[in-house]
Amino acid sequence: MPNKTSKTAAKATVSKTSASKAAVSKTAPKPAAKPVAHAHKSAAVAAKPAVAAPRVEEKKVLTQRQGFKTNEFVVYPAHGVGQILAIEEQEIAGAKLELFVINFIKDKMTLRVPTAKVANVGMRKLSDPALVKRALETLKGRARVKRTMWSRRAQEYEAKINSGDIVAIAEVVRDLYRSESQPEQSYSERQLYEAALDRLSREIAVVQHVTETEAVKEIEGQLAKSPRRGAKAEAGAEADADADGDDAAVADEAA
Repeated sequence: MPNKTSKTAAKATVSKTSASKAAVSKTAPKPAAKPVAHAHKSAAVAAKPAVAAPRVEEKKVLTQRQGFKTNEFVVYPAHGVGQILAIEEQEIAGAKLELFVINFIKDKMTLRVPTAKVANVGMRKLSDPALVKRALETLKGRARVKRTMWSRRAQEYEAKINSGDIVAIAEVVRDLYRSESQPEQSYSERQLYEAALDRLSREIAVVQHVTETEAVKEIEGQLAKSPRRGAKAEAGAEADADADGDDAAVADEAA
């Protein structure tokens, strides 16, 4: 009998121990595997902005530069055709400023233009061949001379020359051109004609990959095809020139 009692007690003890182990295993928390995965995800999320940042910066730079590159020829309205020598940075008042360094060989001048201001100043790429052809066709048209005082016409011509529009410049060349059989130009007319001819020939030379002399010959060849200005228009232009000369003489006497 004592043996049976001890065996029963031992079994009860074992069952209690296994029950307690089961209870412990039920209540014990499982290993935290998910937080580690979350940590990897958060690290990946944190890494994404670092990868995307250069793209945003690159897009900003391209927007500011408007697609202009080093060694490219461009048209700056107030000075004509120039070449971008470099793109440099300067620090002004603690802020970094990116600049185009543009060289105008014929004028022996170097200009620095902020990349963010190219649209405001009207800087543009060279005209495409189709637009150059349109400008050359314009030269063959009939000269259009307004019946206004020369001083006003001169302002309009200057505005067209400095607009940077190749067709508008061609119109000035056409309107101020004089053949050998036509009356000579006044000094101011000649100056404006040469300024317009210079702007036009420079751009045509760069676009067509020819010399400026060859470009001028092509322009003069197109001008020779234009119909001659009528005698009435010539007389009107001469009358305006004489009137301007009389006004200038009166002004000199008054001074």
